[in-house]
Amino acid sequence: MSDGRSKGEDLLLQSFKQLNRFMLALFRLGLGGWVNAWPSVGGRIMVLTHVGRKTGIRRRTPLNYAIVDGDVYCTAGFGSSSDWYRNILANPEVEIWLPDGWWAGSATDISGSDRRIDLLRKVLIASGFAAWLAGIRPKTDSDLKLAALTEKYRLLRIRRSHGITGRGGPGDLAWIWPLATLILLLILLW
Repeated sequence: MSDGRSKGEDLLLQSFKQLNRFMLALFRLGLGGWVNAWPSVGGRIMVLTHVGRKTGIRRRTPLNYAIVDGDVYCTAGFGSSSDWYRNILANPEVEIWLPDGWWAGSATDISGSDRRIDLLRKVLIASGFAAWLAGIRPKTDSDLKLAALTEKYRLLRIRRSHGITGRGGPGDLAWIWPLATLILLLILLW
């Protein structure tokens, strides 16, 4: 166990880290829209870019999200021990890759909000199978049960400030597709 997590939570965390690498690769290959093609199962996924609080290195973390009244909401399901969450507390200026674009924004922990359960429920519904794996049924659990199950979850609001374009964003590896097509065409012609 680490950071007060059980063996099961550590195993789940390690599984999500492996899945996150795959999700990030898909976004970088320009397939972010495909990642979000079946949100009721796979969830709504974005990529959050944040700066490491110790290293200053830009980090990317795929997360489930919901958009409510134009703001983007996500949750740190492993609580305040999540590295990306602690990075955001140290530097709340972030970038997010959504299926419809790349945005700059500022993140705020709103875990103490009166709307916490309502907003958290929306994020958990948008998370597809991830909530189910954590034993949460966001569509049917009562507010009281949801509050108990998510007591250590942190809820964040990201306010988008402006769109971003250029190098280093989603689709930065999309150049691979024409190259792969050319190589396959040459192989077929040979």
